Amino acid sequence: MKLFIITFTLLCSTFSLSIKAQQTVKSENVEIPIYDYAQLEPMLHPKADNDTTYIFNFWATYCIPCIKELPFFDQIGEKYASKKVKVVLISMDFKSKITSQVIPFIKKKNVQSHVVLLSDPDANSWIDKINPTWSGALPATLIVKGNSREFYEKSFTYDELQVLTIKFLKQ
Repeated sequence: MKLFIITFTLLCSTFSLSIKAQQTVKSENVEIPIYDYAQLEPMLHPKADNDTTYIFNFWATYCIPCIKELPFFDQIGEKYASKKVKVVLISMDFKSKITSQVIPFIKKKNVQSHVVLLSDPDANSWIDKINPTWSGALPATLIVKGNSREFYEKSFTYDELQVLTIKFLKQ
């Protein structure tokens, strides 16, 4: 009976996650999906046989080091797109600031990388899932390819980011 209850509960929670609507905010020809952690998590854990290198950068419009390094992520994404590198910029801005700050920022800076907003107020429940060493400070970057994962709680120069990208491409 316990097994039935556990199985039924898992099926119900899986079903409810799959039908949960993903919000998207569109303004000024910029469209940004809004995820909670449960929706974002599958992106952070691609299948092991996936040969794409994913660079996930956690940033915010109020973070000066984030703003400084953001063009480097765009440049890396553009330079290595043909080598299966995908850059995803995960905004940690408040959901209420998406139309007043995030979208105007993306438009003004001509950000080309895929941008999503992580709107999950219970950071204590998901920060350790991204990386147990993460204090929650920004900027932070997670690079994933197959079974390889590396996490960095720091800002990057273009050269540092390029060295890491090349390292992952060789794996």
